[in-house]
Amino acid sequence: MQNINTIGFIGLGVMGEPMCQNIALKHRGKVIGFDIKKNDYAKLIDCGVKIVESLDEIVSISDLIILSLPSGKEVRDLCLGKSGLVEIIRSGQIVLDSSTTPPSLSREIYRTFTKKGVLFADTPVARTRQAAIDGKLSIMVGADLSVMKRIKPILQYIATDIIHCGEVGAGEVCKILNNMVLFQNIAAFSEALVIGEKAGVSVNSLVEAISKSSGDSFALRNHGVKAVIPNSFPEGAFSVNYAKKDLLYALDIASENGSRADGAERILDLFEQAISQGWGTHYHPVIKRLLEIEKKL
Repeated sequence: MQNINTIGFIGLGVMGEPMCQNIALKHRGKVIGFDIKKNDYAKLIDCGVKIVESLDEIVSISDLIILSLPSGKEVRDLCLGKSGLVEIIRSGQIVLDSSTTPPSLSREIYRTFTKKGVLFADTPVARTRQAAIDGKLSIMVGADLSVMKRIKPILQYIATDIIHCGEVGAGEVCKILNNMVLFQNIAAFSEALVIGEKAGVSVNSLVEAISKSSGDSFALRNHGVKAVIPNSFPEGAFSVNYAKKDLLYALDIASENGSRADGAERILDLFEQAISQGWGTHYHPVIKRLLEIEKKL
């Protein structure tokens, strides 16, 4: 079986840059980076990443290619579009998609690439940018078991938790539904904070009570403490626009199998309200502001 010597990384954005950096620091072979945006990648270069100028170049020298792109549209264009990977990739290569995309797209790419002798897995990542910097992401994998075993050592460069969710597409389903739960947890904590303050309870007391009781969650300890409480919703983080995209994927999955998603529908309404307020590019826990507005009415 061909060794994985050279790793190509496409998409050096908020999550992709630190992921690529960790791979470069831990992988014994070469690491090649590519992004359509011509940003300053000095940090990656200092870690040994070679930044190339074209898709052709990264494909020609990589044994394994990882994608970290904004949405299904970019993934479809890159993988299946004119002048995309499907036209230049070669038999024996491996492609991992760490983006969050519709499961149906992952399965379509898998079928297309399989015909060309290319291995494919969906490997969407979860947790925060800080987790990406620390190499402590969670990765949900949709792949044949044989492929899972082969790619796991690479994924361990960037993650502490790697879950084999099933065949191709299953990783995306789990990631999308994870995000659906996260968004609802953030809204629930934001509601509790607003109601608790109105009831005269200190923020510190409420947070301590919840965090040491059955209401504790990753959302509270990370998004709640670091964003909701200090009202810190910067641009450049995982925005409302991106969160809405993921939530729509979840609602599509629910619609396809006839499931109710009442909680997700409510969060979608909050996201749309936030966008209408001009907060679409802000960190998605900004929905707390809407609950504060409701409190004052």
